[in-house]
Amino acid sequence: MIDENKQINNTSQQLGEPTEVKQAMKSDFPAQVNFNESGSEVTEPVAAQTNVSGTANPNVENSVAATEKTGVETAALAELTQQIESLKTQLEERSTQYMRIAADFENYRKRTSKEKEELETLMKRNTILELLPVVDNFERARSHLKPQSDGEMTMHKSYQGVYKQLVDSLKRLGVSPMRPEGQEFDPNLHEAVMREPTDEHPEGTVLEELVRGYFLGERVLRHAMVKVAAPKEDSPAAPEDQSSSANS
Repeated sequence: MIDENKQINNTSQQLGEPTEVKQAMKSDFPAQVNFNESGSEVTEPVAAQTNVSGTANPNVENSVAATEKTGVETAALAELTQQIESLKTQLEERSTQYMRIAADFENYRKRTSKEKEELETLMKRNTILELLPVVDNFERARSHLKPQSDGEMTMHKSYQGVYKQLVDSLKRLGVSPMRPEGQEFDPNLHEAVMREPTDEHPEGTVLEELVRGYFLGERVLRHAMVKVAAPKEDSPAAPEDQSSSANS
């Protein structure tokens, strides 16, 4: 080793290098080599251990966080599903209640409309029934009075004009007279006040209308008072002894 140093010193002297540089080279070179060797051996396991621990911990934390997030989302989804089912049930109940109320209202509307029509018909019927005796008097006057002079004819035409106006008003209200003469007696339409035996018409035939009947629309406003045909009774035969005594 001494010989080598001497050789290096000689070589340095030949090259003209300073003695201090040579000493520094001699003293620093072995230490740097030893530091690198020892550092490489110590730091590599530490770095490896650091890398292993650094890669393992984030994965565990991420998996735990994902599990917790999934649980929260599942609970929230279950709560929302329950709320939706509850709202559906409430909607069905409200829809059923609305349909029931609508049906009740429609029935009420129809019932009140029908009652209103019946009330109007009843009021009209009662009013017309009060006017029918006036019409009857006009008809009686027309059948019994026979005008002879021009003055009587003028009066006859005047009240007949009032009678025609009254009849036209009743027609506009839906009143129509019955014409039962010659028809078969119907107790739903007619009221028999007289019976007349006859051979000219079948039994039960209406012979005459004594008081006129009227319809209000399709309903009977007043029944007609009529005279009905009845079978004619045969006259009893005279006894034979009375007839023989009369001949003698």
